[in-house]
Order: sequence, then structure tokens, then C-alpha cells
Amino acid sequence: MTMPFIHPPRKNPVLRTRQMNLPPWARGRVALGITAAAAEGRFELQVCDDCGTVQYPPREVCHKCLSVSLRWREQSGEGALLATTTLHHSNDLYFRERLPWRLGLVHLDAGPTLMVHLHGEVAEVDKAPPRVRVRVGARLDRAGQAVLIGFPNEGSAHMADDKMLREMTSDPKFRKVLVTDGKTEVGQALVRALVRAGADIVWVGHAESWKKLGGLDDISALPQVTLVPLDLTNGRAVTELAAEIGGKVDIVINNAEVHRNFGIGARRGTDAAKAEMDINYFGLLRLAQEFGPALKGRAADGQTGATAWVNLLSVYALSNFPPHGTFSASKAAALSLSQCLRAEMRPSGIRVINVFPGPIDDDWNQQMPAPKLAPDTLANAIVKALRDGVEDIYPGDVAQEWLERWRDNPKILERELAAGGS
Repeated sequence: MTMPFIHPPRKNPVLRTRQMNLPPWARGRVALGITAAAAEGRFELQVCDDCGTVQYPPREVCHKCLSVSLRWREQSGEGALLATTTLHHSNDLYFRERLPWRLGLVHLDAGPTLMVHLHGEVAEVDKAPPRVRVRVGARLDRAGQAVLIGFPNEGSAHMADDKMLREMTSDPKFRKVLVTDGKTEVGQALVRALVRAGADIVWVGHAESWKKLGGLDDISALPQVTLVPLDLTNGRAVTELAAEIGGKVDIVINNAEVHRNFGIGARRGTDAAKAEMDINYFGLLRLAQEFGPALKGRAADGQTGATAWVNLLSVYALSNFPPHGTFSASKAAALSLSQCLRAEMRPSGIRVINVFPGPIDDDWNQQMPAPKLAPDTLANAIVKALRDGVEDIYPGDVAQEWLERWRDNPKILERELAAGGS
């Protein structure tokens, strides 16, 4: 049974900050298929279309019938643990700093035999049957590449506190989080969800403090919450806040956005579009330039070090939704910028998580028909993404449906959205 993770002592300011050493990250193009699925929380392996054989390791042709028709398919991961070992020495700097490290050999019910990292609650192998049953899942390591982990079929309440698993995820427990906009329903739901998840401190940004909006007083009464002035349109304000708390923040959640339901011809001028770009794109850029270096510098600060950056985007970033045309364009720009941020953060082990919700149940989606995503549901999905260590999530039925249609044929989806989305 995993021991509950207790609150770590405060960092000794005299000691030198550790530098991040990443695990081996080189992968071939075919093997990146496992990483692509793990980035969205799935465990997939190649399956031959001709003979149905499940393949591992990834390859160009089927090892049984030599067919080149291999497709990635989600797997249950159920299997039997054949053998275990504990690594006490490694020439790799990343693993040397984290020894001992458990490994296991698992025979999947689907056919292949895999070498996996073992969760601490997986029992040792019995010499006589029945074999220990495990469930293999794919997770992203600190280098952003997929690794396979063997989990117990029935874990304890403190499974997430396993030292190895916490290394590969961004659990908010005992971490310090910045939420950039606490005035929206989504921002307030995020604060409540983070507090329930055990966050140590939640800094909540609010622009134009003279505006008194409902709900802000309620969340500010929580002992873990500290309100901080933050206007993403003001570069100086972002710089000053980063100077004050940037060296303490472990997770940044950028949920600030401006949303107007205009296309090109529905409103003359560019004022609304500029406001959207100033927050949705340039606001992210200002925030990343000021808070990014501090996060990268603290990525190796132990089990509560800096770990993740979350961007609230929109499923409209994948393909423009004309009734919300300028908003869609600003989110598409933010998506491109977020991919750049991910590439720059990855060498430091900081995970960038992009969230692509469908229409949220707020003022700017009043005319959208149901189903719409409730703020609490979105907040819980973001906390779950941090705990699961994924990179991209598409919460809500609408986002899932649009994603499926976009992957099937982007050009058809473009035509469907131009016709109203149906």
C-alpha cells in the first residue's frame, strides 16, 4: 500500500537548486504513435488489419504475416506479471537520482510481452500460479515521451502518491498554483477544484479590482486562496507579479480570455477582435515570457517542484466556427503559440497542457443549444488532466464529437461548421 504523501518541508534557500536531467527521449517516428495516444490519456498498440496480431514494439510491418497494414488501437492493458526486478544502479543521470526503481515483465492478454515501470502497489511475483494481475497504462515522462507503467488492478486511496507516478504527473496536491482569472465562473470553479485536490496555495488573478463581481469574495475566503492583481493586457503588471511570486509558482493555469460572438461581417471595425487577441494570444505571450523562465528553473525541485502550464483554449481552435469567427481565430493563434511554448518547456521537464472545451455554459454561449459544458465539469477535467499527466484534453460531448469529425476529415468539418455545425 502506498504511504500518503505528507507535506514536504520548506526548501532550504541556501542549497543550490537542482538542474533537471531528462530520461532518455529519443524515439523513432513509428514509436511516437504510443506517445501521441498517451498525450490524450490512452494506451494504444498497433494491430494488423490482415491477421489481427497485436504488435509490440512498434514496427513497420506485422511480425506474423508481414502485412504493412497496421493501425493503432486502444488496449485494455490487462495482463499477468511474469517477473519483477529492482534497479539499484544506472549510468543514466535521470534514473541515478531516483533509485531504487522497479521494473516488471508483463504478458498482455492481447498477446505481446512488455517491459514496464511498476507502481509501488504491484505485488511481487509468486512462484506458483495464479499470477499477479496488472493493468498496463501509458504515461508521459518528464521528457514528454510515452512510457509504460504496470498498475495494480485494485489500488489504494493513495495510489496517486506513489513516488514514481508523481514524477510523471502534475498532481496539484501540496503545490502552489496561479489561476490567471478568478472573476469568471470557470476561474472560480477551478479554484474550488484545486483546493479540493489539496493545493497548498492558489493565487487568483483579477483585473480591474474596482469591479465587484459575484463569487470572488466567496473564493477569497478560502484559507488557501490569495487574490493578486493581474491584467494580461498590461505587460508591466505581469512583470511585477512574476517578480513577486514567479519563483514560487509550481503550476500556471491560464484561463483568462475574451469571447465575443462575431464573425467578419457581423460587426464593423476591429475593436472586438483586438480585445480577443490582446488577451487570448498576446496575454498568453506576456505570461509565458515572464513566468516561463521561473518555472523552468524550478522543475527539479523535488516532488513539489514546478511541473505544469495549462492553457484554456477552445475546440474552435481546430476549425473556425463562423458565428464565433474572431474568437476562433484568436484561439487558433493561441494554440500555435502554445505548441511553441511546449517545445521550449519540454527540455526542462515542464508539461504544457492544452484544454479544448466545447461551448461553455456562460454568457457568451447563451444562443448555443445544449449540451454545454458546466464550469465545474471543466474545472474537474483540468484537475484530472494534471493528475493523469496528459497533454491535450477535449472535455464535453461537443468537443469530443467535433474532434472526431475533424480527425476524420477537416475539410468536411469546415463545410459543416459553415452550415451551422450540424
